[in-house]
Amino acid sequence: MYDAHKVRINRLFNESGNCLDVAIDHGAFNEYSFLDGLEDMDSVVKQLVDAGPDAIQMNYGQADVLQTIPGKRKPALVMRTDAGNPYNAQKHRYMFNIPAHFEDPVLAAVQMDAACVVVNLLLLPDEPELHMQTVRNIAKIRELCTHYGMPLMIEPLVMAPNDERGGYQVNGDKSLIVPLVRQARELGADIIKADPTDNPEDYHEVLAAARCPVLVRGGGKKSIDVVFKEAHAFLAQGARGLVYGRNIYQHPNPQRIVKAFMAMIHQGASSEQAVAIYEGE
Repeated sequence: MYDAHKVRINRLFNESGNCLDVAIDHGAFNEYSFLDGLEDMDSVVKQLVDAGPDAIQMNYGQADVLQTIPGKRKPALVMRTDAGNPYNAQKHRYMFNIPAHFEDPVLAAVQMDAACVVVNLLLLPDEPELHMQTVRNIAKIRELCTHYGMPLMIEPLVMAPNDERGGYQVNGDKSLIVPLVRQARELGADIIKADPTDNPEDYHEVLAAARCPVLVRGGGKKSIDVVFKEAHAFLAQGARGLVYGRNIYQHPNPQRIVKAFMAMIHQGASSEQAVAIYEGE
């Protein structure tokens, strides 16, 4: 019997069973600082396709840039199905995160030939209604994913106030991340895009809570040596790959950093080897 879900999973994960997903879906969150490096999407997508990650994460309104490129050798599409305002540099009177397509968020992904869809599960201080919104989003999208045979990636995000910049920032507290990851699995995640923990050596607890493939979320921009060291620690504990955005597309040479990540994810390269690949040695 034809299993559309399995077919799409096979497109997303490399023969190694792992995946590098480059996230460039930042425009849906209406934050100016996220667009640095994404001004010319045609150019960005061409660079990434040439670099050859396993997947590129995009929104419906930009996915055509990837999917109209001719030929078979291009990354799988992971399509975001929601949009909200938790990433802005200020707190809002009303916080929201809603489906990008109200009637059928997953049909748009099917029409764009996506291999997977992704949706947020948000936990912000004193914002229980926002958390409820995202649980409702997942309940609807899970049902539609089952109908279409579409893998569901849930992105559990624990956030804390950002006192310096304003708005919110990632909270790496494992005591909050682990139960939210468990909730994502209980709600029906096939794949979980999980935050890094403050101590990378704790990540095995996140993996145990997930009981499904976990891809580590990159989050904010960091120095390249720190990025590689942390990524190696997560992968060494059993994470099945990475979903990195700004730590790829905001670097001067995204192709080299993709090459380095691919070596880590699929060939088990060390962080030192990754730095050498990135530096062209």
